[in-house]
Amino acid sequence: MARTREIQKLYPQPSQNLFLARDLDRPPVLECRRLGINFGGLEAVSEFDLAIGPTEITGLIGPNGAGKTTVFNLLTKVYEPSRGSILLNGRDTMGMTTADLNKAGIARTFQNIRLFRNMSVEDNVKVAMDNSISCGLPSAIFRLPKYWKAERHAHVRAMELLSIFGLQGLAGAKAGSLPYGAQRRLEIVRALATKPSLLLLDEPAAGMNPAETAELMETIGRIRDEFQIAILLIEHDMNLVMGICDGIAVLNFGRIIAKGTPEDIQNNPAVIEAYLGSRKERS
Repeated sequence: MARTREIQKLYPQPSQNLFLARDLDRPPVLECRRLGINFGGLEAVSEFDLAIGPTEITGLIGPNGAGKTTVFNLLTKVYEPSRGSILLNGRDTMGMTTADLNKAGIARTFQNIRLFRNMSVEDNVKVAMDNSISCGLPSAIFRLPKYWKAERHAHVRAMELLSIFGLQGLAGAKAGSLPYGAQRRLEIVRALATKPSLLLLDEPAAGMNPAETAELMETIGRIRDEFQIAILLIEHDMNLVMGICDGIAVLNFGRIIAKGTPEDIQNNPAVIEAYLGSRKERS
């Protein structure tokens, strides 16, 4: 059964961004200020301003080619911005690498699943714990007590995370042998294993059937509630976006054309035109 979304009002801030009531007394986990990037003479993203509260689920939507994945690549430093700034938990990310950002609190999934296909499901999750579990090289080489303690801790943590997605029974299976939907869920589990404060989901429902999508909605809500983290997702399934997101930003030709609650976005003329075209174009 799909999770029932609790409708909450969004409140304006001095930065002209909107936050949930429960996040009003806390700084945003992510704040983008006039973010932009050029590829040669092409302005792919421009004047991108967005702030996300510490426990907010935000959707980033827009037509194909609007620049959504480019924004994710900017946030994770796959691309270096041409201008603007990105603040993560109040800290400017200028000069950080992708690995630095992961340690600082951003984790992501991808449109195309990127798992270690020949490794077990459990080991895929353990790999992501490298930043938080360390026993030192000598302990690992000689299998000292500190190594076994770290291994036990990693096993328990991995099984806890896998159980959230109903994957604990497949812990010993090869990741590449899992059905498509299960591989999608495993990728999210692996991202959570890095202990992020902001989770970026790039089309998490891609390839899922309606039942799997409904289960995913429930799980995303559970992740936010149990881990108390923010989630930014790109998704084309509007039922999922409207059913789970607190706030939505709409991107078109690299620029945000609307921000607000799902109800605001559904009735926004600029959004309708971006997706369907103007009356003149459709006639």
